[in-house]
Amino acid sequence: MTLQPDTQVFVDMVEAARASAPPVAEQTPEFSRDRYRAMAHILGKGPEVPGGIVDAEIPGPAGHIPVRIYRPNTEGPHPVLVFFHGGGFVIGDLETHDKECRLLCTKAECMVVAIDYRLAPEAEFPAAVEDAWAAVEWVATSGGEIQADTNRVAVGGDSAGGNLAAVVALMARDAGIALKLQMLVYPATDASQHYESFTENEAGPLLTVEVINWFWSHYLGQQSLNETRTDWRFSPALADSHSGVAPAYVATCSADPLRDEGNAYANTLSSAGVPVKHSLFDGEPHALFQMFNTCAGAKRLIEECAAALVAAFE
Repeated sequence: MTLQPDTQVFVDMVEAARASAPPVAEQTPEFSRDRYRAMAHILGKGPEVPGGIVDAEIPGPAGHIPVRIYRPNTEGPHPVLVFFHGGGFVIGDLETHDKECRLLCTKAECMVVAIDYRLAPEAEFPAAVEDAWAAVEWVATSGGEIQADTNRVAVGGDSAGGNLAAVVALMARDAGIALKLQMLVYPATDASQHYESFTENEAGPLLTVEVINWFWSHYLGQQSLNETRTDWRFSPALADSHSGVAPAYVATCSADPLRDEGNAYANTLSSAGVPVKHSLFDGEPHALFQMFNTCAGAKRLIEECAAALVAAFE
């Protein structure tokens, strides 16, 4: 797969650094988390947030959930994006996606509430789903405490975070919470089948099928993949119905193993009567969302995410 020239430069740098790492199967979650934070640091900082940034906690099913709140200005209430970071349910945190949350807050002029949901293997499926839903439910019912406009709530995330956003959008529909948007950036949506992009992009770049399987092994633990892969909380594409869920912005990348299931999910939503804007970023890999300071494609992706939020909150 031919990458965009500016993306190829960054990918070459990352792949060179990875050459000295142990094989994926021998890596510990702690090792991978440290490397992910290091990559985020290399990718640079985000803009200043005029309304300030506050770390806080909200109630969760297994104790308090750490969150980071970004305010576009000091006057509220603000429309709010509940954001779930990527990282295969195993890595990633509030720091790895701080830049992206800053960018969305300032460009969409909305509050962003980033959720530090429980990670595997310490907390296996469906712990991340439970925390994600608790966060959405809290923002939708008690968000006034943080100057959130509870009538203008969106959810979003990248990769595993896109999976969580898709799942909680279904849960919100069933609970009568009218979300304004689900922002799904190369979401994992269907573990029940082997899509062509898994074969085409098996070796990456940046995300490989081997790494995806490593993530799944930690997220599911002793649970059977054959059974869990058809659970709609793991594979939201397999929900009984998608009609009535929030409008969607879906971004996929041509050089990503998750490309085809993201494309298929956009089609599934559209076929169910859900308004969908879908963008396929040609010559771009997984992790594009975090490459704003490096690649033109990433700049376009962030701009499209922000525009989708602005339109949804009008």
